Amino acid sequence: MKKRALFIGGTGTISTAIVKRLVNDLDWEVWVLNRGNRNQVLPAEVVSVVCDINDEEKVLQKLGDTTFDCVCEFIGFTLPQVERDYRLFSGKTRQYLYISSASAYHKPASGYVITEGTTLSNPYWQYSRDKIESEEFLMKKYREEGFPVTIVRPSHTYDERNIPLGVHGKNGYWQVIKRMLEGKPVIIQGDGSSLWTVTWNADFAIGYTGLMGNRHAIGEAFQITSDETLTWDQIYQTVADALGVTLHAYHVSTDFLCAVGDPLGFDYTGSLLGDKSVSVVFDNRKLKRVVPDMATNVRFDMGVRIALDYVLSHPEECQIEDPEFDQWCDRVIDTIEKAKASF
Repeated sequence: MKKRALFIGGTGTISTAIVKRLVNDLDWEVWVLNRGNRNQVLPAEVVSVVCDINDEEKVLQKLGDTTFDCVCEFIGFTLPQVERDYRLFSGKTRQYLYISSASAYHKPASGYVITEGTTLSNPYWQYSRDKIESEEFLMKKYREEGFPVTIVRPSHTYDERNIPLGVHGKNGYWQVIKRMLEGKPVIIQGDGSSLWTVTWNADFAIGYTGLMGNRHAIGEAFQITSDETLTWDQIYQTVADALGVTLHAYHVSTDFLCAVGDPLGFDYTGSLLGDKSVSVVFDNRKLKRVVPDMATNVRFDMGVRIALDYVLSHPEECQIEDPEFDQWCDRVIDTIEKAKASF
């Protein structure tokens, strides 16, 4: 008899890979509850429940008395959203898997090796603080009522539609790729030597599906990342190599980027100071004890070529230009060069 999983969301970078793995390789009946905007990316075997999760009455009408082995939450960003899930699914699921974030770990970092026991504290990013608050609520319900929660903390996960980069504008990564192709300098936060981890979504799915229905995962938190660690210079150089171009790296301090980028809505205080400018190396031994199959199968040099092939062949979908960010980069670089010349 197949196990039944409900995905809230289900069509994002991480969740799509998990749904496909469950349908193709594992013995699960997969339900997806969302507004139906991107359901064309899902396998035909998926049971689609088109509904706004925030409309609790409608959700209850759609699901009826259906119970699940797993409810998998991918779009719960704030405490009220997690409280809503608790009301909807308490007593109706054997496991509730909540996607939190590795950005919730202590900033500034007291050490660069991160385990699930690393303190959760991020004064720089509201997104991370909301995730911490949601985790605390769920673990309180586990301790007091036995609510079967499993916390999952991804770091920087990508797929064929995404290129992992640090400094970009509001329209995403493409303008940085375009600058590389045009031989223009690209801004890298700090001196480029801080350590970072990027994870291919299908590799992430191995760890996640191994936690589903796993009794040893109840009441626990797990980080799921690749075992490959790169500097930001190496990340950008790998992208340039895949494009067949010369990288013109231009290093700018994170503090300066926050000061001149945040007023334009780039939120570098959160995304850089609160996350990507901090060196992190993830210790995944806890996950591998519970999910022995977890492995890094797609190195970054492999994954980025897959992603670039897709991005370059799907211009309307992926090549979203950002002239505001492009002009901002030129202005930042010009300002710093003028400051250097004044001495």
